[in-house]
Amino acid sequence: MKIGQARFADGNWEAISETPGFSSEKVDLVLAFGERKLLETTKFYPYLRQLYPNAQIIINSTSGEILADKVYDDTLVVTAIDLENTTVRTVQIDIADHKESYQAGEQVAKALNDNDLSAVILISDGGVVNGSDLIGACNQSLNQPVPVIGGLAGDADRFERTVVGLNQDPATGKVVGIGLYGSALKIGHGSMGGWDVFGPEREVTNSSYNELYQIDDRMALDLYKDYLGKYADGLPGTALLFPLSIRISPDSQPLVRTILSINETTKSMRFAGDIPQGARVRFMRANLDRLVEASATAAQTSLQQLGKTPELALLISCVGRKLVLGQRTEEEIEVARDIFGSQPVMTGFYSYGEIAPAGPATPGELHNQTMTITILSEQ
Repeated sequence: MKIGQARFADGNWEAISETPGFSSEKVDLVLAFGERKLLETTKFYPYLRQLYPNAQIIINSTSGEILADKVYDDTLVVTAIDLENTTVRTVQIDIADHKESYQAGEQVAKALNDNDLSAVILISDGGVVNGSDLIGACNQSLNQPVPVIGGLAGDADRFERTVVGLNQDPATGKVVGIGLYGSALKIGHGSMGGWDVFGPEREVTNSSYNELYQIDDRMALDLYKDYLGKYADGLPGTALLFPLSIRISPDSQPLVRTILSINETTKSMRFAGDIPQGARVRFMRANLDRLVEASATAAQTSLQQLGKTPELALLISCVGRKLVLGQRTEEEIEVARDIFGSQPVMTGFYSYGEIAPAGPATPGELHNQTMTITILSEQ
């Protein structure tokens, strides 16, 4: 695996690093993560196509760009990858409404299915997609279980629109699937939140898609405000400090869900992911030290699965974590670097939703408020 990295900031390109033997003409896959307004005002695709003539080029908007052990805003971070013993195939699906998400997941899987498929990376619009349906359909439609990882595009903390593009300038309503093929590619992954849970586990008694109406037959927003106490006056902004832990079924791993908005009229809350009726939920609160420690745990988990020093590390964290951590944001990147050492190339972005298996032998799932890390190496 040969990798080159570059960054566009303040109107200028900067070459960051190249591994020995790197050649832009041999690049198979380009991952370009950038700020949405920058992507809309500066058309990067023609330049990247000229630079990497044979590559599959994916561009998406973010809520912050990760490069090595630093976090940037208002930049474009480009990671160009020459996979020497791995084949890359891609597909782009248009989606206009969240109700089309399941079909989009089926289409991605159908396009990428093959006997030697080893992993799927999903990079999706973060505004109109139902991430739970997208990932669930992709998992169910694949011929065999493989890791499904990736993330939903971001838009800083504006939540206006997100853009994604495959071999084109990015636009709204795009879902990109990247298939990686062959036995030479080895993958490790980890996902961890680090939030503290408090209060009893309760049942979702009335919900629709991502709208939560009642918990234990009480109006959800009223119960939530009781738990928040003085922080309730700051809603919906303070909701980032108090996400929800959810178990879809009694034996499933807990997932974290971010609250996007509240409705005082219906006393409901809207989340960045499904909240099925009958699920079990607990309230959570921020603990900055544990958030940073969670990143270290995710890195260690991925490294244990891979069993060797990775060549590439893809870090996708949640915009909510970035807003909560503030000036400490880079710490969750730095602890991963400390665990991996100086050798792996590190890239990634802050997202509106993270995609990764919850455990070593589980399918990919939608996460919120987590750090997800995928590491790759070729034999």
